[in-house]
Amino acid sequence: MMAATESTVSADVCALRPVRRIAAMLDLDPDTFVDGTNLPRGWHFFLLGGATRRSNLRADGFPGFGVPMPDLGLPRLMLAGRRVDYLGDLKIGSAIVRRSALASVTRKQTASGDMAFVTIRHDITPLQAATPAIVEEQTYILLGPAKARGGADQANAIVKAEHTKVVTADDTLLFQYSALGFNSHKIHIDRAYARDFEGLPDLVVNGGLATLLLTEFLRIDLGQAPMRVATKHAAPLYANRPMTLAADRSANGWRLRAHDDRGTLAVDAEGSTT
Repeated sequence: MMAATESTVSADVCALRPVRRIAAMLDLDPDTFVDGTNLPRGWHFFLLGGATRRSNLRADGFPGFGVPMPDLGLPRLMLAGRRVDYLGDLKIGSAIVRRSALASVTRKQTASGDMAFVTIRHDITPLQAATPAIVEEQTYILLGPAKARGGADQANAIVKAEHTKVVTADDTLLFQYSALGFNSHKIHIDRAYARDFEGLPDLVVNGGLATLLLTEFLRIDLGQAPMRVATKHAAPLYANRPMTLAADRSANGWRLRAHDDRGTLAVDAEGSTT
């Protein structure tokens, strides 16, 4: 296991323009968002986009969000999970400092081949504040070349929950989310790459986008502000296919899930509101 690396520190502004573009992407009225008000929880993703030079991108286009990714000879990457702690709120228009670092790298040998788990940590702190308002850890799995996919189609499953909502992430939504977060991972924007190199049936919905949709489900539909959102990604979600968002009350808030068009659990999340 590799140790954590030195942090990359960058100054930024929680600017109004990208906030209004996120609102437009989510089909909300952009003009209702103004300087000085709280950034909706979950919308900070645009502040994580690092200015990674093209020459430093992985072959799959993944930018590492400003943190140099280790070259482990594993060409494929997917999100395994993330944890976001909201310790405070960011004000729209305010200056912030972001500290990002490679927190850990763990290699494993499995029956399916060599793999590695890479965790990146981000702290977002308002300028002049002593402690971060948001702490996010993202864990990725690095894998070897894709193997042939096959097997019988899984029968459709019925999604049951206290609250459900069906949404479809189309090509346009994937493009807008990727552009706002400066995420050039090809599985989200290059259909030929996703099919021919990764062996996937279509573009993959960004893990961060799935998390945002679940957080918005909690925020808008259930009227709850999360203190923490922790997600585990169990299966890919594909573009242009309806996904079902589901929510059930839990001990600390809500258990949130995203199921694919066959009812398969793709994202399992805990939205803590206490």
